[in-house]
Amino acid sequence: MASIEFRNVNFGYEKDKVIIENASFELEPEQSICVVGPNGGGKSTLIRLLLGLIRPWTGQIRIFEKGPESSRHLIGYMPQYLNFDAQFPITTLEVTLMGCLSSGSKIGPYSRKDRADAEAALERVNLGEMAKKRFSTLSGGQRQRALIARALVSDPKILLLDEPTANVDQSVEEEFHKILRELAEQISIVLVSHDLGFVSGWLEHVLCVNRSVHMHPTASIDGKKLNEIFGDNIVAIRHDHDCPPGEHIHHHGEECDHGK
Repeated sequence: MASIEFRNVNFGYEKDKVIIENASFELEPEQSICVVGPNGGGKSTLIRLLLGLIRPWTGQIRIFEKGPESSRHLIGYMPQYLNFDAQFPITTLEVTLMGCLSSGSKIGPYSRKDRADAEAALERVNLGEMAKKRFSTLSGGQRQRALIARALVSDPKILLLDEPTANVDQSVEEEFHKILRELAEQISIVLVSHDLGFVSGWLEHVLCVNRSVHMHPTASIDGKKLNEIFGDNIVAIRHDHDCPPGEHIHHHGEECDHGK
C-alpha cells in the first residue's frame, strides 16, 4: 500500500493554464523524498493537492488508499512561514499543542494526554527544555523545530515540510538535517526545498516538479539531469565533496560549495 499515490493528475487555476500535467508517482510507507523545482513550477500546487485543499481536474490522488480530504489527519504539515504577533504571550508548548487541532475534531480544553504528547514531540526535536519559553524568544532554528513538533504531535504517518531551512543559517541547518534523518527512520518525510544540496544528501529520491512531475533516485541527479528538467539556468550546489583551492564551477552547471 502506497502512502502517497498520484495517478495521471492534471490541475490548473485557469482553464487554459495547466500547472500540474499528467503527474504520476508513488511514495512507499516510511520512504522520504525531496521535492524540488523552479519558482512557479508547481511545488506549492502539489502541496495543496496533497493536503486536499484543491481538487485535481482529472486523475486520482490517494493517501493510504483514501482521498486527501479524509486523510489530512495522517499528514503533519509545517508551512514555510508562520505569521504571528511577537507580543502575544504564547509558549512553545502552546504552539506545539495547536497540532492537536489538526483533525478538526477537538472540542474543549487540552487534555493531560494532549500535553504529554506535545512535550514528547518537543523532546523528539531536542526542544524539551524550551517548552515554557515564549515562542517569540526562540531563535529561527528553534522556531522551525517547534513547528515540526507541532506537526508531529498528532502522530501523523507523513511529515510534509515546506522549505524548512529557508530562514536558518548553515550551522542550524546541519542540526536540522540530523533531526530529519532520525525522524525519517520512523515516518515518511516529504520535504519541499529550493536548496538542491538536499539532492546530494540523505534522501534517496527526489521529485522534480516543473509542470510535469518525475521521481528520480538521488544518485542519478547531476547538473546535466537538472538542466534537462529545469533548463539551462539551474545551478546544483554540491554538499558532498571538497573543492580544490580556487575551483568554483564544474561541468553541467554544477557549482562547488567549498568545504561541504
